[in-house]
Formats: sequence, structure tokens, C-alpha cells
Amino acid sequence: MRVHNTLGNGFPEIVYQRSLAVELSESALEYQQEIHLPVYYKSTEVGSRRVDFLVANKVLVELKATHELTPVHHAQIINYLTAYQLEVGLLINFGQASLVFKRFLKNHSVQ
Repeated sequence: MRVHNTLGNGFPEIVYQRSLAVELSESALEYQQEIHLPVYYKSTEVGSRRVDFLVANKVLVELKATHELTPVHHAQIINYLTAYQLEVGLLINFGQASLVFKRFLKNHSVQ
């Protein structure tokens, strides 16, 4: 919320990503930024993808800076959770007038 309250909308995603990194660095949360995580298919590693943030080695954080989140964005984070074998994901969109975020648990979205 602090990042969006300070910057508002209209910047490229990388600006929000770097700003969120500043906020996370000032917090007590352990995180990794722009890391490559393995993608699994039937328990076999088949590649890797870059994630915006991995918090506490448990929560995938995917950032967007678009005028609205679509079902494609939702499918992307659900697929990432499955492929990375993670339980919790957070999709954050800085591109709208108000901050929009959605939490995902395994393959179910939670408002």
C-alpha cells in the first residue's frame, strides 16, 4: 500500500518492483527478488521462470502495472504456484487508480 500511495499509478512495473524491494528491505521479512525457480512437470524439473518476489521461501509475489487484471493474469499465478510447487501467491496490480491485489492458495483464488 505504501508504494502505491506514494507513487500512484502510471509507472512501469519495474519501478514498482524496485520500490517494493525497498519496503521489503525495511521490514523483517526475508525475500528474494527476480529469482529463477524451477518449473516441474510430473515431479520432473523441465525448466525455470523468473518470479518477481519469493517471500519467506513460501509466498510467490507477482507484480503487474496494467489497467486491469484479467483471467489470464489469474491463470498465470495459478500455473506458477503449481509449477513451482508453492502453496500461496499474491498478485498485485499497481496500474489502477486504487491498488488491486488478489491472494491465491494452491489452485484456488481468495479475495
